[in-house]
Amino acid sequence: MNAEGSSPHIVVVGPSGLSVEGDADGGEQQQERSVAELVEQPAKVMRIGSMIRQLLEEVRAAPLDEASRKRLKEIHQSSIKELEEGLAPELVDELERLTLPFSDDSGTPSDAELRVAHAQLVGWLEGLFHGIQTTLFAQQMAARAQLEQMRRALPGGLSAQEDHQPPRGSGPYL
Repeated sequence: MNAEGSSPHIVVVGPSGLSVEGDADGGEQQQERSVAELVEQPAKVMRIGSMIRQLLEEVRAAPLDEASRKRLKEIHQSSIKELEEGLAPELVDELERLTLPFSDDSGTPSDAELRVAHAQLVGWLEGLFHGIQTTLFAQQMAARAQLEQMRRALPGGLSAQEDHQPPRGSGPYL
């Protein structure tokens, strides 16, 4: 239950690349909104995702002192805020549910806590990017099928066999 007393809002991407929304009781309704549309500023999200991935690689490679751990905590929190500006409200809600706050707001997180937080965020972003790629691929395939259907509907339309035959001629040489 959320603060308003209603069931939690769940967004799941279906096989067609569209979000399927429901509540905790399992009721679902199809919504005509693709994952790609849920990212309002894709370039910004991609830049932040790349930065966080590089940051995670750096954190793995070097021992961190207290000052660097404090700085990484600040970078992590500001990155999440920046990401939220580029996402639709549904994804912002999901991100807020999945990213847990550090154990002590005033203290310095441990190396392990920072690594887990960054890996979690990178994993979420990679899932988001894969969802966008899948949606775009599905849209491309649907457009291709629609184009093929339109070509066949034209008067004297090409058959599938004629469409895939190589052109006749003497070849590239005269």
